[in-house]
Amino acid sequence: MAFVCANGIAIHHRLAGRRGGARLVFLNSLGSDLRIWEDVVARLEDRFEILLVDKRGHGLSETTPGPYSIPLLAEDLTALLDAIGWRSASIVGLSIGGLIAQHVAIHAPGRVERLVLMNTAARIGTSDAWNERIAAVRAGGVASIGEAVASRWFSDGYTGRHPAHFAAWRAMLEATPTEGYAAACAAVRDADYREAVAHIAAPTLAIAGEADKPTPPDLVRGTAGRIPGARFELVEGAGHLPCLERPGEVAALIAAHVEMEAEAPSRFEAGMAVRRAVLGDAHVDRATAATTPFDAPFQRFITEGAWGSVWSRSHFTRRERSIVTLALLAALGQDEELAMHVRATRNTGASVEDVVEALMHVAVYAGVPAANHAIRIAKTTFAEMEEAAR
Repeated sequence: MAFVCANGIAIHHRLAGRRGGARLVFLNSLGSDLRIWEDVVARLEDRFEILLVDKRGHGLSETTPGPYSIPLLAEDLTALLDAIGWRSASIVGLSIGGLIAQHVAIHAPGRVERLVLMNTAARIGTSDAWNERIAAVRAGGVASIGEAVASRWFSDGYTGRHPAHFAAWRAMLEATPTEGYAAACAAVRDADYREAVAHIAAPTLAIAGEADKPTPPDLVRGTAGRIPGARFELVEGAGHLPCLERPGEVAALIAAHVEMEAEAPSRFEAGMAVRRAVLGDAHVDRATAATTPFDAPFQRFITEGAWGSVWSRSHFTRRERSIVTLALLAALGQDEELAMHVRATRNTGASVEDVVEALMHVAVYAGVPAANHAIRIAKTTFAEMEEAAR
């Protein structure tokens, strides 16, 4: 189990999947924890690097006094991303998780590569309905509403077909801390992004369960209609939690959306995006500012030819491509470029251990002096990175 202190609380999370792959964040529904995604993750972990999160007041994350707000829960998420070193990712948000995802996409667009809004909307329910639920939970605990709420999570007949599964998911719901559940209800009650979603720039897929009662398909479709360019997909035979009833269909929709090619970007634009993702905005901004007419053709060449072509190929992950690049630069004695790409490991997912292994191969195939020299550069660069992070 993994925990970090972020935004003033202890947050439980789990990292899974292929390190260096495209990054996916999964945000859970009200009264659930990160276990609801397990069957979806099992179908995606060979291709993606995945972050599962228990939001404040749920699962094993810390519960603080309410009420909560969607901006607060979004700050928890971005603080967690900072803590684990993720600059950006595609975000999949279910129900209240979708509201959190919407907020981040609107207010921190650079953090969201692609967006999947599942069984959610820009506005969910009415203030009166949420106030009634908050009052019921505070009076009798989450167990007092467990049967009624859990039965609305699934399509008709699910309980009879899968009684053990239903009992387990109901137990998960009823284990949610009373304060965390009630405080999160208040966050949903107070959230209204019906106007603001028009500003979402990330490519967006909205998914609805055909038999969803809390957020019916037309409500989800209506939110998609407010987001420029958003697509809508219906999952048949699923209620409010399609990840539990139809994990295969959900995983396929997510993968297709995240891996979809952007519409006709130029080689230069594509290369610049990859260059920034790997080397960081600060480095690229310095290089761009220092460009003169003398080296402008060269800068365009490396942006298009290296970053927009080789680094944009999908066969290697960025982690794998980073390791190969470090070994080649070390073998060729390219000291300045080697240091630059060591610094880039914080963005590519390559670890210190990966660099060690790459330089051991340099020692075998390019010679001990070359490896020894590269090791000194890497040690110095990693030390500088640690000092800068303090």
